[in-house]
Amino acid sequence: MSSPFRLRLGADTLRKGGILAWPTEAVFGIGCDPLNPRAVQRLLKLKQRPLSKGLILVGANFQQLLPFIQVLPEAQMRPVLESWPGPNTWLLPASPDAPFWITGASALVAVRVTAHPVARALCLAFGGALTSTSANRSGHRPARSALEVRLRCPGTDDILHGHTGGLSRPTPIRNALTGEVIRP
Repeated sequence: MSSPFRLRLGADTLRKGGILAWPTEAVFGIGCDPLNPRAVQRLLKLKQRPLSKGLILVGANFQQLLPFIQVLPEAQMRPVLESWPGPNTWLLPASPDAPFWITGASALVAVRVTAHPVARALCLAFGGALTSTSANRSGHRPARSALEVRLRCPGTDDILHGHTGGLSRPTPIRNALTGEVIRP
């Protein structure tokens, strides 16, 4: 796991509008401060990803996601909350205050409370949720190591080293309103 010093440096990079990569449950993720439109624009350009697709947000706890979502009735929230922390991404209704550069062309926002130690520690050091998308150009294989991040995502400001969580595929995505599996 990254040292507390490296985590603080990474959080500082994010606060200054930088792009950071870190290990997640399956692959290296790359992200930025979700409330910084310039950082998000830079991230989307680096990934060659359209704004309309939206971005996943990852947090250390449910409270870090609350500014971006609308909480559903208990029966619909139960499966979501019972799956966290863990490698489960859910689509929830976006808060009216959620920036359009996070939701894309959707009224939903993809969110996850991570159990990965580096990703979780980074969100805590940063003090909030982060955008988290696979470290690769859109349509290409995601990076599974820091070296692959450097090769596949030139322009990344910094990388937190560590091991991925061992999943063979990115986290599943499910719609909390309907239960539909969007990405197995």
